[in-house]
Amino acid sequence: MPTPVFLLKKPLLLASASPRRRRLLASVGIDCPVHPAVIDESRRPGESGEKYVLRLAAAKAQAVAERFPESFVLAADTVVCQAKRVIGKPASTEEAARTLAALTGKSHRVLTGYCLAQKITDLQVTGCVVSRVRFAAWDAETLAAYAACGEPLDKAGAYGIQGAGAFLVERVFGSSTNVIGLPLSEIIELLLDLGVIVPAAVALTGEAEE
Repeated sequence: MPTPVFLLKKPLLLASASPRRRRLLASVGIDCPVHPAVIDESRRPGESGEKYVLRLAAAKAQAVAERFPESFVLAADTVVCQAKRVIGKPASTEEAARTLAALTGKSHRVLTGYCLAQKITDLQVTGCVVSRVRFAAWDAETLAAYAACGEPLDKAGAYGIQGAGAFLVERVFGSSTNVIGLPLSEIIELLLDLGVIVPAAVALTGEAEE
């Protein structure tokens, strides 16, 4: 097993059912308990993509922080935006195919809002990271085949860049992990700043000296 890059120093919970977010954290050694938040995720009329993901991330983090007041709680929410259109997860294979047809050969933005909260200290830090993704141009049959594979149904924008949907993408401008669902660089920086995690080499050196 690879040596972890970071170690947890304070209790951290992930308020998300997304296996992709958990895998991204685990890839650098942050293996924390998962406690998905149950909230109303409906978008408000006229709400922009940025305001939407920031609101949902904060609501998810606070919902779980109420149950675990001493823990740091990390939550995130991701949407795809094309012009002023906010695109969430498709409800059906047919909707996925229509979404992909609208995105193919064009650029769109992927927005992830994140929130780190702790109830006992009234901590709430939020942020939004934007990446731009350009799709290669694909014909209707290819898009229909991908839509039918099942992968798009739980993905914002109806594709998963970390899975079979990687072939759709021509180029990513900005954070690639943000497109997967968690801007890892920004999250790691935040957790380090608050002392929730430490570099593993530092922690192991300290233990050896003790």
